Amino acid sequence: MAKGKWAQGIKPRQFHWVIQDQLALCERPGGYGQNHRRVRRQEEVIWIRENSFSFVVSLIPSDHNLHSYDELGMPWKHWPFAPTVNLDVALPQIYTELATLLAGGKKILLHFEEVGDRLAGFVAGYLRWTEMVPVSHEAITVMERILGRQMGPEGRRIVSVAESAERTGVVPAQRRAEAGA
Repeated sequence: MAKGKWAQGIKPRQFHWVIQDQLALCERPGGYGQNHRRVRRQEEVIWIRENSFSFVVSLIPSDHNLHSYDELGMPWKHWPFAPTVNLDVALPQIYTELATLLAGGKKILLHFEEVGDRLAGFVAGYLRWTEMVPVSHEAITVMERILGRQMGPEGRRIVSVAESAERTGVVPAQRRAEAGA
């Protein structure tokens, strides 16, 4: 029994569905900082793989532990989302790629070091940018409900920039496809 249970892995900490069976988020597999454990990382990556995720997308600025995904046969993407990134440029680029993956039927798991304001704002901004949630404060409320906590200023700033990107002529990939562009 233990071997079978181990073969299924363990669900990553702070795992939340944003779009059921399509888009989820969690903290970095294995934890972060002093709490990071290699065995836990392996068990969590196994769970991700066994639950048919198409890609793990790391938003962590560094490339730490990306080799672990290769070792366990889990496809990954690295979209560094550092605090110093130019949001006006980065968000439309990343959101377009994410929208393309989701429109192609891919099941995506996003992670940052922790599930904090930066990740919450990034995902709420995506919901706003794609107009799945057409009003910024509603996108923030949706993420707050999913995570069970309030979003702080950093996350709200990201949502605000995502809203601006949408209004300045950047058209989400899903809408371009519908328009035949």
